[in-house]
Amino acid sequence: MWDWYCGELDEELMAFAASLRTGLRTAIISNSADGARREEIRRYAFDQFFDPLIYSHEVGLAKPDPAIFELTCARMSLEPAQTIFVDDVPGHVVAARALGMHAIVHLSAQETIAAVKALGGARFAEHATRKKPESSNWL
Repeated sequence: MWDWYCGELDEELMAFAASLRTGLRTAIISNSADGARREEIRRYAFDQFFDPLIYSHEVGLAKPDPAIFELTCARMSLEPAQTIFVDDVPGHVVAARALGMHAIVHLSAQETIAAVKALGGARFAEHATRKKPESSNWL
């Protein structure tokens, strides 16, 4: 069951997300089932790359409910406009945009990476060329 639930990790997208971690904040919002946190951390070490990890079954909220996006923003001390949300479900993206988040429908790793870079603009370019990591509250 867990093989089906977790699927296969998109290595390219994960490497990109991991590269952001040195200067930007990253999080996961997951519509999930009991045991998902344990299994995903065991398989993919998400807790090393994302903070917070918001699992719907733990917080009693699920995408596309705006409350789960608000909770995530609150836990990151960010306003929705300071975030970029990526999801492969168009309805979740619509809900995030309605709250004021920048939001991208994930179709492929390459398209998503390009879209995140475009939305990050100068902040992403600064991060990519920075020699010494500094704190940022963009993602």
